[in-house]
Amino acid sequence: MTRTRLLRSLLMAASAASMFGIFGLVNAAEPDPKVMKVNLPADLKWTTSASGNSTAVLYGDPSKPGLYIVLTKWSPGHMSRPHMHPNDRFITVISGTWWVGWGEKYDPASTYPVPAGSFVTHYGKQIHYDGAKDVECLLQIVGMGPADSTSAEKK
Repeated sequence: MTRTRLLRSLLMAASAASMFGIFGLVNAAEPDPKVMKVNLPADLKWTTSASGNSTAVLYGDPSKPGLYIVLTKWSPGHMSRPHMHPNDRFITVISGTWWVGWGEKYDPASTYPVPAGSFVTHYGKQIHYDGAKDVECLLQIVGMGPADSTSAEKK
């Protein structure tokens, strides 16, 4: 083996060894549960509604009084009908484009696109509708429960 080939092989082996360390293949301790709780994506419990949307509760219970945080996946082509919630809701668009509309008359063609990285406040008792058009949309929703939804569509 030539010296150049030997050096190249050694450099590749050293690079591979350092990559294993960089990407966490070294056995690390689990977080102390008295200090923090970590939920990895595989730990989330998703429930799917009849409409095809999926929700994972991250914190709290949206059906009870108190703070809640949920992830909601809107299926492509699904829009809610005009409705309102009793309390303010704070929404971060994580991926996809979320489409929002307002008022009692359902008109998905007039919805406003809200891209990933955006933050939206839905004010309590204000009529709106929303959803995903061509791609799945992932939202994080934070609010105070109970998180009821009241239909408010004008036909």
